[in-house]
Amino acid sequence: MFSRFKKPESAPATRPTGLAPVTQATPAARTASAAPAAKPGVAIARTNTVTAAPKAPADVAAMEKEKKRKERLAELKTELHKRLLENLNLAALESASEASLKIEIGSIATEALDEMSISLNKEDRAALYQELYDEVMGLGPLEPLLKDETVNDILVNGPNRIFVERGGKLQLTDITFKDERHLLRIIDKIVSAVGRRVDESNPYCDARLADGSRFNVMVPPVAVDGSLVSIRKFKKEKLGIPDLVRFGAFTEEMAAYLQAAVSCRLNIIVSGGTGSGKTTTLNALSSFIDNTERVLTIEDTAELQLQQVHVGRMESRPPNVEGKGAVTQRDCLRNALRMRPDRIIVGETRGEEVIDMLQAMNTGHDGSMTTIHANNARDGISRLENMVAMAGIEMPLKAVRSQISSAVNLIVQASRLQDGSRRMVSITEITGMEGEVISMQEIFRYERLGVEPNGKIIGRFNATGVRSHYSDRFRQWGYDLPASIYEPIA
Repeated sequence: MFSRFKKPESAPATRPTGLAPVTQATPAARTASAAPAAKPGVAIARTNTVTAAPKAPADVAAMEKEKKRKERLAELKTELHKRLLENLNLAALESASEASLKIEIGSIATEALDEMSISLNKEDRAALYQELYDEVMGLGPLEPLLKDETVNDILVNGPNRIFVERGGKLQLTDITFKDERHLLRIIDKIVSAVGRRVDESNPYCDARLADGSRFNVMVPPVAVDGSLVSIRKFKKEKLGIPDLVRFGAFTEEMAAYLQAAVSCRLNIIVSGGTGSGKTTTLNALSSFIDNTERVLTIEDTAELQLQQVHVGRMESRPPNVEGKGAVTQRDCLRNALRMRPDRIIVGETRGEEVIDMLQAMNTGHDGSMTTIHANNARDGISRLENMVAMAGIEMPLKAVRSQISSAVNLIVQASRLQDGSRRMVSITEITGMEGEVISMQEIFRYERLGVEPNGKIIGRFNATGVRSHYSDRFRQWGYDLPASIYEPIA
């Protein structure tokens, strides 16, 4: 009956003894274990604390019925998944098209449902077939979230609590895994695809999904209440400068200044916290790089989407299970210096590679860019000093600061506000040294004016009134910015 996806010799499937048809009554044991529809004590407590009217008994009964229906469908999906693994020819799946495989899965599942005397309505049947396809070819319950364009991050805290970030705000979803074993099976499917493994002896792992999304996992016993999974989704559509201006991340005047800074080959650091939009900002700034320049990018996880013609991309590699074969960002950066780059872009500087990055900025690779984790421009300078010290190089503090002040020209501070919006809150120039202190001047800043009743931040971008230290350089390169962009709003 089935095509080449079914195994040549398939034993006839027997109806499971512990699974009840959806159309029949639930087993007595499950009925006895189900929670009652309402408890008097709970109802009184809710009346005292919540102003809304209590739910009607009919609503409570409907919720219980829906809950039981979902539980039965989950059990049914587990059983059908076992049937699929027994009947599908897994070796032929790699060359199968999505349409033909969905037809095959539907055929096998339909036959199994007929044998089990279970009938489902059209919507439940279609949803069940899609979930089975996701289990076989995708990442199970995570697959709909990966396809959802509004989701930026997926955060799994054990099998029953899956959060997503939408618009900068975390939300708890109603999606769950069957149990911890189900979650571990999906985790193993992800890490094995990149040649890694996760178990008690190696309880954490970084990886990259097929679509470029960043993946991090930590499993028990290190993760106490179930495996912890974090997925930072890869943006397929790159946001440009006009998009960020339209979204309110910064103003057109700031965009004109940044265009001049990038085009005139100033060395730029994008600073900010986790999820503040550093990589998005770096991507946008790179759009000002001329197509005639050779650009090399170095990242732990390839996320930059440069549109230039001459781009060489490098990605670091963690050690294998034997602890060998690691390629660090510093290794990539050292090798990049021998590859005749015009600019070097490091996705994130977080360790000893800072030494080579500063030296590259000081030795003819003007216009290089990177990101760091810091709360403001002054803290960013301190972070660079600390990373130099972590590299194990003994240098006087004044020499380190002199190296930083001559290498870095501009610090762009990105921040995620309390309402989830992302703003470029500061653009600061480094102008040199005054004694043993690095001198800086802020050109633009974001001023908070208040908060709306719905929690949205009210603010505006404003110039500080300080003229750019690099105005002459801008003019020499053909970017004669008007003096009005430096004038503050009264």
